[in-house]
Amino acid sequence: MSMVLVLPMLMMTNCSSDDDAGIFIPPAETSTTYQLGSVADPSISGTAKFIKNADNSTTVELQLTGTPAGGMHPAHIHFNTAAEGGDIAINLGTVDGDTGFSSVTFSALENGTAITYNELLDFDGYINVHLSATELGTLVAQGDIGQNELTGETKSYLLGDFEGTGISGSATFSERENGEALAVIDLDGTPAGGMHPAHIHMNTALESGAIAYTFKPIDGDTGMSVGNLAVLDFGDDDESNDEPITYEMLLEYDGYINVHLSEADLTIVSQGDIGQNELTGNTMSYDLNELDVPGISGTIMFSERADGSALSVISIMNTPADGMHPAHIHMGSVANAPGDILYTFPVVDGNTGMSKTNISELEDGTVFGYEEIINVDGYVNVHLSAAQLDVLVAQGNIGSNN
Repeated sequence: MSMVLVLPMLMMTNCSSDDDAGIFIPPAETSTTYQLGSVADPSISGTAKFIKNADNSTTVELQLTGTPAGGMHPAHIHFNTAAEGGDIAINLGTVDGDTGFSSVTFSALENGTAITYNELLDFDGYINVHLSATELGTLVAQGDIGQNELTGETKSYLLGDFEGTGISGSATFSERENGEALAVIDLDGTPAGGMHPAHIHMNTALESGAIAYTFKPIDGDTGMSVGNLAVLDFGDDDESNDEPITYEMLLEYDGYINVHLSEADLTIVSQGDIGQNELTGNTMSYDLNELDVPGISGTIMFSERADGSALSVISIMNTPADGMHPAHIHMGSVANAPGDILYTFPVVDGNTGMSKTNISELEDGTVFGYEEIINVDGYVNVHLSAAQLDVLVAQGNIGSNN
């Protein structure tokens, strides 16, 4: 009886001791987790957890949700990004469909090259999880790892229907840890069976320019193109003249995207400005009123670009066919006309009634962008012809005179 009473006392005395030398505290786990997204089956997704081991090996634990009971899903680390594709670098064993779990430990690639946990964090690779050993072409989950992991920073640009084609969508760029970009074009209205070339061009869509980058062709069945953007290829296969480009550089790039009908027919079906040329959504429209020629009137609209410049669009109704109509911004207001010419537009085409241009500065180099235009003390004149500048077909105040 006394032993029963004394023993707890001894145990309590031992537990209250300040001597912790005999207590084992396991080291904190060093690990990194990557996301594995759905591919063939939207209900299957998960994670890949990379764990650093004391012997410099690495354990990779795959945990998927939504895997079918009884399924056995081979998994591998591949070279390159998922968008590019690549050979198998490391075998990750097989995910058990009943649990969605697999675990494998390694310290070398399949080719025998040693690799550490820290090297894996900068590895140029991605993970594929397949439906089965006999259906390796069907992917149930996939994710970029190492330097290819996405940071979460993305930028989307609108790709508009070009002249009534009915094809439109977006181009989305997502930043990777290494500074490169995942490039995804997603279009609606593409014809089934079509393959649509697409490129980034230099300059604005209005100005046009040479090819700077070639996307993977857009699949007409899905409307999708998925690729990796790391260099500008300038539309050729000569890698010696390629120039590196990062996600951050792309956000400031002077360019636009064209999507074409086919390799044999480069008719543009969708188009949009990107980078510094993106339209912000800020616009200002002014009326251009009928003057010396009855029935002719219209508008001028200025749209702000990301770099502060302006897209200018003059749209005049009832201009005579084949007419060419000079147009200018003049100083002052209509009430105090005539004023000196401040800016000269491209002539208005009588067949379309249109004149489009980009405005960023005056002829003397003075900055003259969107903000300067909507605050300018000025007005617009549209003339009958270069030989009849005294005949005004449309006129209207702009900027501070509106």
